[in-house]
Amino acid sequence: MKSDFIPNLGIGIGLRIPHYEEIFRDKPPIDWFEIISENFLVEGGKPLEHLDIILENYPVVMHGVTLSIGGAAELDWDYLKKLKALARKTKTPWISDHLCWGKLPGAHYHDLLPLPYTKEVINYVANRARIVQDFLEVPFALENLSSYVAYQADQMTEWDFYSAIVEKADIYMMLDVNNIYVSSRNHGFDPKEYYKNLPLERVLQIHLAGHSDYGDYVLDTHDNYVCDEVWKIYSEVYSKTRGVSTLLEWDDNFISLTKTLEEAQKAKQYQNKHCIKNPLRPQKKQLQEANT
Repeated sequence: MKSDFIPNLGIGIGLRIPHYEEIFRDKPPIDWFEIISENFLVEGGKPLEHLDIILENYPVVMHGVTLSIGGAAELDWDYLKKLKALARKTKTPWISDHLCWGKLPGAHYHDLLPLPYTKEVINYVANRARIVQDFLEVPFALENLSSYVAYQADQMTEWDFYSAIVEKADIYMMLDVNNIYVSSRNHGFDPKEYYKNLPLERVLQIHLAGHSDYGDYVLDTHDNYVCDEVWKIYSEVYSKTRGVSTLLEWDDNFISLTKTLEEAQKAKQYQNKHCIKNPLRPQKKQLQEANT
């Protein structure tokens, strides 16, 4: 396992425009914000002005949606250079994106599309992920997708595929526990089989979110409260990570900032139950002292 100094930032939420006014005015007690990197890869203007206000008061972590680590197109070096420049501005402790594809040469589908679980794809993605981490010069993590289809070419389970890539590339996991639940419902597997077979020491951040349950299938919509089953998965996973940063995603049908923070802070109940001190994952105060 890599020996990078990975901080535990505490509990955060995604930075979303409907909450800007209240955040800027009240400076609410949230540990950190996650930003969608692509929203701030601009030369100037309001997005960066707003980001500067946030950076004055909160740690920020960058999370991307367009890297297409498994795509057939070559790595986009213009994009990666902008990402690296933004990382220097935000001082993000790590950068994450999704274990997916979304581009072909000459085409961008603006979606997070699944990959075939094969040895060939493992080698391909791991090589590209290693290059990305070396170039960005910060820890790099891939997030598991919510899954709705499977390939006939699959040679293994998703958890074996995911584990093999991060181990071979020597990178990290940005583990979305809601996506584990969504995929387990859609494909009929036991979610515990998924996370008990992951190298959880490589998890540097956890995502929590709500979804839409249609009975026969579940969609990862990020527009609802976290369900009890997902909280259960979070509780069991968190206890095995030795403590990592936790983020609540809420991206549609927005509720008030106060209620969003209340939902995020429910994670504290589970963290308190499974609090294990780990010198490699310092709390925010320790991180600030280390940087002074």
